[in-house]
Amino acid sequence: MSGPRRILGIDPGLRLTGFGIVDVQEAGRLVYVTSGVIRVPDGELATRLATIYSQLREVIETFQPTAAAVEKVFVNVNPQSTLLLGQARGAALCAAATAGLTVAEYTALQVKQAVVGYGRATKEQVQAMVVRLLSLPGAPSRDAADALACATCHAHADRLSQALVASRGAPTGLARRGVRVRRGRLLAS
Repeated sequence: MSGPRRILGIDPGLRLTGFGIVDVQEAGRLVYVTSGVIRVPDGELATRLATIYSQLREVIETFQPTAAAVEKVFVNVNPQSTLLLGQARGAALCAAATAGLTVAEYTALQVKQAVVGYGRATKEQVQAMVVRLLSLPGAPSRDAADALACATCHAHADRLSQALVASRGAPTGLARRGVRVRRGRLLAS
């Protein structure tokens, strides 16, 4: 990796869309840049989706991330809610893609596993780990913390995939680069 990279994490929602940006420094150190929530007003669906799209584009233009990570939609008990969340997610994906960002997608389970170490962690546990990992003075809102967790997950996944590529898949090469393999899983040292 040459120089710092900037990752935009997005936690899509039709009422609140969280965003969080981290810089990935050399040696994988994460530095907090900004985070917040896009409050989507009630009204026609098309107008609400346009708000998500335009406000995320504004965040992208202001902070110039090089990549984006978006949380995948899980199938909810209510199919209508799942469909609406999917549309909000689509607006977020379009904002990132039309800005020329590479976009990675992660399930909530993957994000929680990467940040907390437990895939069924609570939102409070995610908030607490985001505060610790990024040395924040206080806890961001739940949606902003989820977005920062998504960006952090991508930073960790990207670092591990680069180590794997650099070692050409050889576990001994991974160990030299600060990565271990245990029970088929890659672990940062």
